Amino acid sequence: MGAFPLREFTTTGPVSNPAAHGGSGGAMLPPEPTSLEETGLTMGFLSELVLKHIYFAGMLSAQQLADGLKLPFLNVVDTVLNFLKEEEYVDITGAQGGFYERSFQYVVTSKGRTKAHEILDRSQYAGPAPVPLQAYIEAVRQQSVGSMVIDQATIRAAFEGLVISEKLMDQIGPAANSARSLFLYGPPGNGKTTIAEGIARILQGHVLVPYAIEIDGQVIKVFDPLNHEVAEAPQSAPLTTDELYSFQPAGQAPTKRNDGRWLLCRRPVVVVGGELILEQVELIFDPDAKVYEAPYQMKANGGLFLIDDFGRQQCRPQDLLNRWIVPLEKKVDYLALQTGKKLEIPFDVLIVFSTNLDPKQLVDDAFLRRIRHKIEVPNPSPNEYREIFRLVCKGKNIPYSDDGLRYLLQEHYI
Repeated sequence: MGAFPLREFTTTGPVSNPAAHGGSGGAMLPPEPTSLEETGLTMGFLSELVLKHIYFAGMLSAQQLADGLKLPFLNVVDTVLNFLKEEEYVDITGAQGGFYERSFQYVVTSKGRTKAHEILDRSQYAGPAPVPLQAYIEAVRQQSVGSMVIDQATIRAAFEGLVISEKLMDQIGPAANSARSLFLYGPPGNGKTTIAEGIARILQGHVLVPYAIEIDGQVIKVFDPLNHEVAEAPQSAPLTTDELYSFQPAGQAPTKRNDGRWLLCRRPVVVVGGELILEQVELIFDPDAKVYEAPYQMKANGGLFLIDDFGRQQCRPQDLLNRWIVPLEKKVDYLALQTGKKLEIPFDVLIVFSTNLDPKQLVDDAFLRRIRHKIEVPNPSPNEYREIFRLVCKGKNIPYSDDGLRYLLQEHYI
């Protein structure tokens, strides 16, 4: 596993010309592995994953397998298929679209079905090949949300169209630049969630997100289409004739392609509200599929994690905050597998707590000291309210007048 090319990861800070970086905004997808060893996965793990793919599909061509696994055929998938053939777990039934190795169609033998049932008792995961845990940790560290430098112009652009006081704006800037923790509090309806969403717009650059992670044969699913916005899917050049026939002329460099197990995504923004329970901030184990799903804070790595309406969750606020005392201080989270093994995972998020309640009624002073920035969002001043009303009138195509505002305040708000 030490052969995995971690050196290929690059920092994902903002760049002046994203086009020069393949439109990635600074992040670069690592190259695809050129051997089984470079995948960071063992022959045992990959052979079981390939067998599950074929078992569930009934029949697959070698190229379809490579596409589903997000791994190259040459020197990786072909090596695994040869191993499974030698073990008599799979057999070739014909070819699809031509007679070359990539077109060979594979089925599971009776011996292979017995083996597949045994494998499925341990794990039913049959998606893209995962990346090793260490590769994920290295990627998170190199694309840290703390590596961003946010200037005043970027902040103002993110809040364009909103009425924000200069005092509040001066507090938001340092909080966003710190990339640590932030407490937004104040009366309901004052725009705390809107401010948090504005902070999310400040986040620049992109991050690499794997489909899944492997550790000790266990799989943790990370990519979540609900929380990860793909900026650029891995693009592979068309296969050359030589590659199609699995032939590489001596002295000729292979075509460079990206590792399809990673997706280039915009910095994530994960929002949870009153539905959050303690179990959702731990590894979520599916007892039927025997697969793990990453918790919210892990999906938010490299981005923003907003806990909206804090204090109204189904669990006690103190229990939730106690869970994050160590991660907030050490920037490291500890997650446990069903086996009891503890995993050390980077906690690289700008975490924002938004609440209508008095923070001192929710948590003790010791925890508040661990929150780097505490920003009160007060009621809008008369001038701010007038400007908000003016903007709403403009948006609704209604003529603005001070008399109309005065009437609204006197009859409906005061």
